[in-house]
Amino acid sequence: MTSVRCSLILSVALICAASQARSQTNGSAANSTAKAADPRVGLGAGWNDAQEAARNLTLVAHGARPAGWFNPVKMGDINFWNSDLAFSGNLVFQGGWNGFQVWDISNPRSPKLRTTFVCPGGQGDPSVYGNLLFISVEETRGRVDCGTQGVADTVSADRFRGVRIFDISDIDHPKQVAAVQTCRGSHTHTLVPDPKDTANLYVYVSGTSSVRQSAELAGCSDKTPLEDPNTSLFRIDVIKVPLAAPQNAKIVTSPRVFADSTGAIAGLWKGGTHGPGTQETSETSRCHDITVYPEIGLAAGACSGNGILLDIRDPANPKRVDEVSDPNFAFWHSATFNNDGTKVLFTDEWGGGTQPRCLATDRPEWGADAIYTLTNGKMRHAGFYKLPAPQTLTENCVAHNGSLIPVPGRDIMAQGWYQGGVSVFDFTDAAHPVEIAFFDRGPMSATELEVAGDWLAYWYNGHIFASEMGRGLDLFELEPSEFLTKNEIDAAKLVHLDRFNAQDQSRIVWPPSFVVARAYVDGLARTDGLRRTWASGVTRDLAQAERLKGQARRAALTKLATQLDRDARGVDASRVQALAAVVRKIR
Repeated sequence: MTSVRCSLILSVALICAASQARSQTNGSAANSTAKAADPRVGLGAGWNDAQEAARNLTLVAHGARPAGWFNPVKMGDINFWNSDLAFSGNLVFQGGWNGFQVWDISNPRSPKLRTTFVCPGGQGDPSVYGNLLFISVEETRGRVDCGTQGVADTVSADRFRGVRIFDISDIDHPKQVAAVQTCRGSHTHTLVPDPKDTANLYVYVSGTSSVRQSAELAGCSDKTPLEDPNTSLFRIDVIKVPLAAPQNAKIVTSPRVFADSTGAIAGLWKGGTHGPGTQETSETSRCHDITVYPEIGLAAGACSGNGILLDIRDPANPKRVDEVSDPNFAFWHSATFNNDGTKVLFTDEWGGGTQPRCLATDRPEWGADAIYTLTNGKMRHAGFYKLPAPQTLTENCVAHNGSLIPVPGRDIMAQGWYQGGVSVFDFTDAAHPVEIAFFDRGPMSATELEVAGDWLAYWYNGHIFASEMGRGLDLFELEPSEFLTKNEIDAAKLVHLDRFNAQDQSRIVWPPSFVVARAYVDGLARTDGLRRTWASGVTRDLAQAERLKGQARRAALTKLATQLDRDARGVDASRVQALAAVVRKIR
């Protein structure tokens, strides 16, 4: 989410006023058609009693915000918004403007609030690694001691803006062990493990706010590059954390990842429109979110005016290898790789997350996802995806955070759209992404925009989790449908993680099993008539092999895998090869 505070109410009011007439005059026919086709349109409003609609997705549990973590007289109070999630074992860490909450999900159908920790300072995005919890702090009210009184002075030793590190060995009593100050604070951060150095962890800090005065933190400068080549703008910060001594964490580099070939540090998009009928895109002076994929040595940065690709094989010194721009994007916000590293999806947070950007009259390419294919370190645009159901003027809605759902052979993502709800879509065909499931609530208010909604939708160990900014924590289960079979869902549930931070992607690996093989077959046969005929024989052979034991089973599976190797040709060759590899490994 883009930084907002004092100007929120005014900006929303202006947007609503400017859009009202346009929506009523131009959008009535579109809304009528959509209402007949999609149950999300026209849902009744309410805080804890809003109407709900879902398709192929079931809400199985909800954890309400605890007392003291909401304002009972103002539903959308910014001081209590929830934000991002991180996962470790059976615990979910939920960040927010008031601090963080920890949920026990040992029974996913009945999440229990384990502990809370009050520590204001902005959206408070969390990440977890072993017994360490990392929290981003950006707002100028953030204090070193986590106090709620804020900081009144322009320059103060009490102010904290950067990344907090907590020891959570005793989860009921988190202890702050380090607080790394940065010049622009930390809007978000990304944990970067180094496969070659397990003793240290790196943290990429994305600061998007104002630069603090040098009298408060030495070396800070908000001057332009022409005025000061050491400006705090046009860079990211890299923190090195010795895992055995996290109290010694410190900034080790501040890479100029936006520099051009001449070395000019403001080398990418200068800000402004791309021409008539295009978006006004922010200047590329900071990254909002960086997603790393250490196993392929790459990171994707959503950096205000550009999407960039970084070589992170040396985590302390990331190097830009490619960049893209898009006249449809207002603010490059976040990124997600597909599992085999052949695609990267960027989101555009048009309106900063606090405005209604899913109206029937809005262009479908604006406030959407842009999907790029990735070949030899170069990105090429392939398609867009946007929530297909129009929302109302009282619902903040735009593309936001999501993660992959581990269905073998397919690129499927769950994503939060604020008050647009949760959308699950398939982007295996990057040019033609298709929604396959959704959940939505009506707006918080029928008469005014009260900011709320699903900050994110992340898959973790068999469930989709959503952090509802104004209502709490949601847990969902996927249901079989024409888009997704029971075999595919069951195969996804076989993937178990001990830890999950959405901005630190790791390669998904499925255990060799009959259900994984059947999931591949189901995906291959779904839309191809010839493949369906072929699949019936493969399904029969799998069933026969499953009934066998020992050497007889191994012989049958080896024979099937050999045939699949011969069948691996055409557009789905890689998926057939993956199926053959699974079949060969089943025991």
